Amino acid sequence: MSIVKYIKESFEELSTEVTWISWSEAQKSTVTVALFTVIFSIAVFIVDKVFQNLLENYFNLF
Repeated sequence: MSIVKYIKESFEELSTEVTWISWSEAQKSTVTVALFTVIFSIAVFIVDKVFQNLLENYFNLF
């Protein structure tokens, strides 16, 4: 199978066989993913700072 034939068949399958979500649904999903990414990164930052402070206090005891 040549690379050109593969690309043509892939494009054909993507344009005719795949069911795509609507543009508005894609935008809503993107906003949801971005929001949860920000929330998760803030949560990881807070946990990291808590552990950093705990370890600093622990090692300052010695």
